[in-house]
Amino acid sequence: MGGGTRQVRKAMPGELTIDGTLINQESDCYVIAEIGHNHQGDLETCKKMFLEAHNCGCNAVKLQKRDNKTLFTAEGYNRLYDNRNSYGTTYGEHREFLEFGRDEYRELQEYAREIGVTFFATAFDFPSANFLAELDMPAFKLASGDIKSTPLLAYIAQMGKPMIISTGAALMEDVQRAYDTIMPINPQLCIMQCTAGYPAEFEELDLGVVATYTEKFPEIVAGYSGHDNGISMPLAAYILGARVIEKHFTLNHTWKGTDHAFSLEPIGMRKMVRDLQRARVAVGDGNKKCYASETGAGIKMGKKIVAARDLPKGTLISADDLLLKSPGDGLPPYEMGKVIGRSLKVPVALDSDIHMDMLHDPDEATSGPNAADTAAVGDRQDVRPH
Repeated sequence: MGGGTRQVRKAMPGELTIDGTLINQESDCYVIAEIGHNHQGDLETCKKMFLEAHNCGCNAVKLQKRDNKTLFTAEGYNRLYDNRNSYGTTYGEHREFLEFGRDEYRELQEYAREIGVTFFATAFDFPSANFLAELDMPAFKLASGDIKSTPLLAYIAQMGKPMIISTGAALMEDVQRAYDTIMPINPQLCIMQCTAGYPAEFEELDLGVVATYTEKFPEIVAGYSGHDNGISMPLAAYILGARVIEKHFTLNHTWKGTDHAFSLEPIGMRKMVRDLQRARVAVGDGNKKCYASETGAGIKMGKKIVAARDLPKGTLISADDLLLKSPGDGLPPYEMGKVIGRSLKVPVALDSDIHMDMLHDPDEATSGPNAADTAAVGDRQDVRPH
C-alpha cells in the first residue's frame, strides 16, 4: 500500500481522504501502524520503525502526543511507577522520557516524506492538539479515552483535518454523542470499533459493531482499532465494512514496554496488509460468475447423462435406461426430463453419452418430463457401487 494512490477529488459522504489517499468502500483498506511509544524514546529506533512499517505496506505511521503535566493530575503525574516497563521512578518521569518534542517531530516528518509514508499522531489534550496543528499534521487521531471529551473533539474538529476516533470502553450513546459533536463542524470522520483491553479477548471484540457503524453512520468511514493478538481479526473487520485498520507495531515483542507483547512485528504486519489487499479483490462485485479457470474442474467433477445398458435403436427411454456419470462433458443432468419418454434414433452403447439429436420428438402420449422416473434415477444410483 505504501503511501497509497494519490487522489485529488474532494471526499464525498462515506469517504475520507488522508494526505491525498482516498478511503471508501471500494478502496484498499487504509492501514495505520500504531507505533505509540514503542520507539522507547529513541529517535533512530522510531525512524527504523517508520521504514519497516512502510516496507510492510502500511499507509501511515502514528505516534501519541501528550502534554503530560496538562493531561495528568499532580497526583497521577507524581505517583510511583517503579516496574520492569518503567523509564522513570514516577509515572510523570516515565511519560516524559518517552515523549518527543518539536525538533524530533519535525525530523520525523521530513523522514516520513522522504520514504513516502504518511505520519500523524494522537492528540491527548488541548496543548498537544495545538502542537500537532502547528506541524500541519494531515489527520488527527483521538483515543478511546476521549470519546466523551466533547470539548476536545469540537476543538480538533474546527481545525478542519480528517479525524479518526476509537470507541473502546464506550456505549453507542457515547459514540452518537461524539458523532453529533464532530459532524456539524467537520464531516471528515472515521469511527473505529475498538475494545480497550490490552490485549483484547476475542470474545470481546464485537466486530459486528463495524457493520452497525456503517449502517448507523453512512456519512462516515468505519474502521477497526485492534488490540487483539494476531492478524485475522482485521480481515474479518474489513469484510464487515472497516476501511481503516489500526494495529500496534513493534520491531520486537520482547522489548521493554507494555504494548510490545500484543503489537505486530514486521512479518505479521506484512502478512496482514497482504491479506487485506487480497480481500478487496476477493470480495468481487457480488455477481456470481463461472470463470475460465473453473471450466476444467467443472467438467471433471460434473456429471452427464449416459446409457445404463446397451440401448437398441427405437428404445422408448425410461429412468431405468439412464445413469449420471462423470466427467460432465455431455448432456447435463437437469435435462433428464427432456430425455425420458422419447425414443432413440440410433443405438447407444453402455456408458455412452445421450445427446438430444439422438432422440425422436416425443409423441403426444409420452411427451413431457416424468418426474417420478427422473427421481428413480437418483434412487437407483444411490445403491450402485462407485
